[in-house]
Amino acid sequence: MFEFQLHAKNNRARMGVFTTPHGDLLTPVFAPVGTQATVKTLTPEQLREINATLVLSNTYHLYLRPGDELVRDLGGLHKFMQWGRPMLTDSGGFQVFSLAQTRTIDDDGVTFKSHIDGSTHRFTPEKSIAIQENLGADIIMAFDECSDPNDHAYTKLAMERTHRWAERSLEAQTRSDQALFGIVQGGVQADLRADSARFIAALDTSGIAIGGLSVGETKEEMHAMLDVVTPLLPENKPRYLMGVGTPEDLINGVLRGIDIFDCVLPTRLARHHSAFSPEGRLNMMNASFARDERPIDETCDCYTCQTFTRAYIRHLIVAKELLAGTLVSIHNLRALIRLMEQIRVYISEGIFEEKAPLLLGQWSNNAKRR
Repeated sequence: MFEFQLHAKNNRARMGVFTTPHGDLLTPVFAPVGTQATVKTLTPEQLREINATLVLSNTYHLYLRPGDELVRDLGGLHKFMQWGRPMLTDSGGFQVFSLAQTRTIDDDGVTFKSHIDGSTHRFTPEKSIAIQENLGADIIMAFDECSDPNDHAYTKLAMERTHRWAERSLEAQTRSDQALFGIVQGGVQADLRADSARFIAALDTSGIAIGGLSVGETKEEMHAMLDVVTPLLPENKPRYLMGVGTPEDLINGVLRGIDIFDCVLPTRLARHHSAFSPEGRLNMMNASFARDERPIDETCDCYTCQTFTRAYIRHLIVAKELLAGTLVSIHNLRALIRLMEQIRVYISEGIFEEKAPLLLGQWSNNAKRR
């Protein structure tokens, strides 16, 4: 049911197809994040129109509200949110460690208090898998522990716990129509990352995720860890870099052999009036756009850029109209999806490594807001 075929390589960059029950994923691919079973401000139809092929939803949040059993009883997450294409759920591990009000970690699992109402809950590898099986996504994650990347001693303990939890997650899985990914941890310690990559690679999973990056380390540290990890991973499994989504990160990740990315950044930026463009990241509140008749990006084929001016979008923002967030989200997501489409073409033509510096130059100004 799950098959990953490589169609082209350009040094470490890869182009392939991952087959899932809800369709084929052309990789490398960027997945918009729909934390609460919705990509903020957008309808499923709008996601289809920008050619989104994979959406991520969040196990922790959907467990707390509306409840994974309710989603199961209503036909599963695809039916619940009316998304007919591939879907991924994370394990809930990162949110337990980042959002829970208080938490107690032991070798069996994590006890935590909800960030919503303070109620007490417990996640184990078995519980996380059971929740994800109720939700019914095509791709699910083993339960893991994301720790402080700079504390070597504790990061080693957390990594070893993650390995044991990955084995338990595999044992707990009962559905054959969900691809389970193990997660590589190890902070920014090269020795731990290498140990974790070897351990997770040896498991009988459908794919491999790389977690615990883009959590405060430098870009150089992230790239160094990818340089350690990806050469140790099998060629015949997709590689997913969790929570990474600036244009530069996508380009640098693909250069290092990553196939799948997700991030809240494009929609979060949109809700704060910030848009990707060839000129750099634009602050659409800027008074200089008040009479600007150009689209956000004259090269973009999205509905926003084909229809509306910068002046109109700025007006919506100033007037606090909700449509502003929708229009900028459409553009920002389409910008990253177009980038991945372009990268796939370059890999297929064997020229991505040659073109990557040009792409990085085009997108480098989007690290700053104007």
